[in-house]
Amino acid sequence: MTEYKTIKEASSDEFIVKKSRFIGYVKPVKTQEEALEFISEIKSKHWDATHNVYAYCLRDGGVRRFSDDGEPQGTAGIPSLDVLLKEEVVDCCVVVTRYFGGIMLGAGGLVRAYSHGAKIALDAGGIITMSLCKIVKVKTDYNFYGRLVPLICEEGGIVEDTQFTDNVEVIFRIPQDKVPFFESRLVDISCGKFHSEVIDEKFCEI
Repeated sequence: MTEYKTIKEASSDEFIVKKSRFIGYVKPVKTQEEALEFISEIKSKHWDATHNVYAYCLRDGGVRRFSDDGEPQGTAGIPSLDVLLKEEVVDCCVVVTRYFGGIMLGAGGLVRAYSHGAKIALDAGGIITMSLCKIVKVKTDYNFYGRLVPLICEEGGIVEDTQFTDNVEVIFRIPQDKVPFFESRLVDISCGKFHSEVIDEKFCEI
């Protein structure tokens, strides 16, 4: 996997249907422990709610979990999970809190409400694409440094660190598929004087 979608930040949104209040929460998580901690946090915050339904998907191991938390089976947890699967997001957890308003929604109404609660939570958190990037180092002299930084930007790289000593050492991240072309341009522009060195890789927002 060289790309995946996840949530940018923890967020929430809410709506009311037939006097029932639904609050959708979302948070980026990496592990089941983080997901369960977030679920516990929302349950503690809304201890007086009628239901705290949750669903989460993790990239590591393809873990998928959900809970109806007392709602009729198949009307809450699965619809919430289905939203995550439809949006193809991983490493995130949603909790949809419900305060019952006294009017029954029926099975179809519950499915729509919990699906909507999960969807507005994702929209509030912001869906982002994470791409596998190479961490690249280039050592150059001060004369070429002024040309190097624009070249990095032109090829979609983002400078992460620069060290100024006798020479200049620039460390940046760049999508892995752009590394060969960057190296080719670097060698061409510098007439073979400078080269890049891949020192690491990590997933970064693009």
